[in-house]
Amino acid sequence: MPQTVKEPWLQSYGEVPFHLTYSKTSMSETVLETAAKEGAFPALSFMDRKISYSDFALHIDEVAKAFYALGVRPGNRVMVCMPNVPQAVYCLYGLNRIGAIATMVHPLSAVGEIVYDLNETDCDVAVTLDQFYVKFLDVKTQRPLRKLIIARISDELPFIKKVAFRLLTESKLTKVQTSDEVILWKEFIEGGKSVSEGYAVPDKDPNTEAVVLFSGGTTGVTKGIMLSDYSFNALARQTEAMCNEVVHHGKMLAAMPVFHGFGLGVCIHTMMVCGGTSILVPRFNVKSYAKLIKDNRPNFIAGVPTLFEGITRNKYLDGVDLSCLKGVFSGGDSLSIELKKRFDKFLADHKATIRVREGYGTTECVTASCLTPYNKEKEGSIGLPYPDTYFKICAVGTTEEVPYGTEGEICIAGPSLMLGYINHEEENRNTLKVHGDGWTWLHTGDLGVMDEEGFIYFKQRIKRMIVTSGYNVYPSQIENILEAHEAVRRSCVIGVPDDYKIHKVKAFVVLKDGYKDSPELRESIMIHCKRHVAKYALPYVIEVRDDLPMTLVGKVAYTKLS
Repeated sequence: MPQTVKEPWLQSYGEVPFHLTYSKTSMSETVLETAAKEGAFPALSFMDRKISYSDFALHIDEVAKAFYALGVRPGNRVMVCMPNVPQAVYCLYGLNRIGAIATMVHPLSAVGEIVYDLNETDCDVAVTLDQFYVKFLDVKTQRPLRKLIIARISDELPFIKKVAFRLLTESKLTKVQTSDEVILWKEFIEGGKSVSEGYAVPDKDPNTEAVVLFSGGTTGVTKGIMLSDYSFNALARQTEAMCNEVVHHGKMLAAMPVFHGFGLGVCIHTMMVCGGTSILVPRFNVKSYAKLIKDNRPNFIAGVPTLFEGITRNKYLDGVDLSCLKGVFSGGDSLSIELKKRFDKFLADHKATIRVREGYGTTECVTASCLTPYNKEKEGSIGLPYPDTYFKICAVGTTEEVPYGTEGEICIAGPSLMLGYINHEEENRNTLKVHGDGWTWLHTGDLGVMDEEGFIYFKQRIKRMIVTSGYNVYPSQIENILEAHEAVRRSCVIGVPDDYKIHKVKAFVVLKDGYKDSPELRESIMIHCKRHVAKYALPYVIEVRDDLPMTLVGKVAYTKLS
């Protein structure tokens, strides 16, 4: 029997229902039902342009028709490699409308990483922005695409901003050379006008694959995670319930990216299901973020600890009234006790009546599955499970539950669990396990403790993974790239604490015979990394050593490095 929450928890947590009712239609149908009710209310806000629910529904439909006209059919995966722009959201729901699968990828990924993701998911159609066009030309030399669709930010801007953006920014980019394989967004949409019926999938099974997000498992290898319509729809209702505030007609500042479970599941889909507004933030910097808060007065903010650290370190919000805030949620990495205290004080000093609430989750269950209650905090705790979501602490490597207060592996069961990893059956067996209670449990690879009130305490990651600014970095992948350099014999990558990024990436290398340490050589290794590693995952320093500490069985003792 899972460690379920007893009556004292229900009393302390107020009106949150223990069981919820979830939509059994597709993601797109669920959102289109909301759009039909909301009409002129803004669904999206993007760089001073507001997109009503009525117009949003029309965009979803025209994108669905455009993909159908390209030959995309139910079950096909399409790569969406974009930041938080309206076209990315249209693609998510437009693909879902025709029964296809949006494969969401970080646009700052290196060429080799995009090629890997394309191969892993068997995508032959991709959508990206013009600023990543040159990168995709390199991708196409290694992995041919049937169609590459290039969108522009200016296509979604009000007239005056459109003209200015094209003149000041887009005119400096490499001009897109269109062909049978490469088409512009407008041409893509125009192609869909020949489709009038038969494109929408009727009665899509909500328990089938709808979205692919990328993450890592216990081996540290990047994997495509298959998530269903039901997972996202359940998450939306659970998040709404846990907010303990009215989300309907609320405004969410959506700085978390659409290729991240937190950004897609909470900042976008939850708001679209609940009839709120997502204020899209395509690129985060503290000054512009502060301006968005001042101009839009959002009700909800979700972010990684780095975001909150950045806000407290600048003066752009000096004197700003934040009484508009109904919820501030932190996830993607552990929120230190010190940072929470600083940010809570920052909120109070700016007239906010709420405190930051830390959550916990994994991409394998879309995103959050646990959240600090609005009315009860325990220092160091990541909160209580979502409604209909159960946590169990098991002895590591087993399915045996340990007593309250005992450290073990965090295991999760509930409606938002993934369908599995693409092409990684052994990982699926190791991660999704049927326990003696007959339930399927997700083994997170994280160590934690549960107390007698059901509060969860995250301790550390079992899997060797670095989280920097909310992004996952897998040491084994960086090490493979380092050791592909002609001068490197052995390497080890670790995360070191950082006040701003929480962790930053550090690399240690041992050189091959015949090579000597020098600034020029270290620069050569760094240039090699930049060709193959996303910017956020780059080592901030490369330290050359004569040797690396080893365990008795001949493995690098990375815990002894700092």
